[in-house]
Amino acid sequence: MSASIKPVIGLIGGSGLYDIDGLEDREWRKVATPWGDPSDELLFGRLGGVRCIFLPRHGRGHPTPPSALNYRANIDALKRSGVTEILSLSAVGSLKAELPPGHFVIVDQFIDRTFAREKSFFGCGCVAHVSVAHPICSRLGDALEDAARGLALPVTRGGTYLVMEGPQFSTKAESELYRSWGCSVIGMTNMPEAKLAREAELCYATVAMVTDFDCWHPDHDHVTVDQVVKVLFANADKARALVKAVVPKLAAPRGPCPAGCDRALDHALITAPEQRDPAMLAKLDAVAGRVLRAT
Repeated sequence: MSASIKPVIGLIGGSGLYDIDGLEDREWRKVATPWGDPSDELLFGRLGGVRCIFLPRHGRGHPTPPSALNYRANIDALKRSGVTEILSLSAVGSLKAELPPGHFVIVDQFIDRTFAREKSFFGCGCVAHVSVAHPICSRLGDALEDAARGLALPVTRGGTYLVMEGPQFSTKAESELYRSWGCSVIGMTNMPEAKLAREAELCYATVAMVTDFDCWHPDHDHVTVDQVVKVLFANADKARALVKAVVPKLAAPRGPCPAGCDRALDHALITAPEQRDPAMLAKLDAVAGRVLRAT
């Protein structure tokens, strides 16, 4: 691992966030991956001189639902484009009264309740098991919190994001169950995204942007689509301001991540080198090339 890593910031935009303004030298580019097509072309550019690469998670115009997203292609495309850290921006519902619409939560944990998605780059021919005990890079979380507070955004540091399959929203019984588990917010997109980012040895953090209360709330049935959309786009404007504020904080060359995100595969590969499938290894060239070249 190099002692001096020049950060390239990957930005994944959720519902309502389909572009990043203020980027210099901006260019949309198609990036091919061995896992298929990502959600859209990637937007390359610079923000305050820092290389940034933006991907609209659902594609521009939002044509792709959560369960149909090619999460592996999305993360692979960012990794092979040079990204070293990912800031994920996601619209969510609130499971706590103290997290109203318009509030931002820099989550630190996830509960994965999805069941219809490919969740790993590894499999038959090359087996690996990575730790996701602490799925968020604390260094990125610190930078996001500092930037959000500097902008006086309503923000909470820490909380659990319950990731459901969708596309339907929760039943009230499910919503109450997730509240009993201590979850803070609920959404449909950050798993397996966070797991794949860890497998790809990318530092990763999520800003969960509350659009409304989930159905546990007594006023939920009175919320209109127009109200939710209004909050959604107001949140997107705040998210763009947050991105502009946080990127300079991550600009300086750094050493290895103190949290170990960029060394997640050091002890993860379990398949003996002579038993590894060459075709699988070829697909892993971007996400696991560092460790595969060393064995």
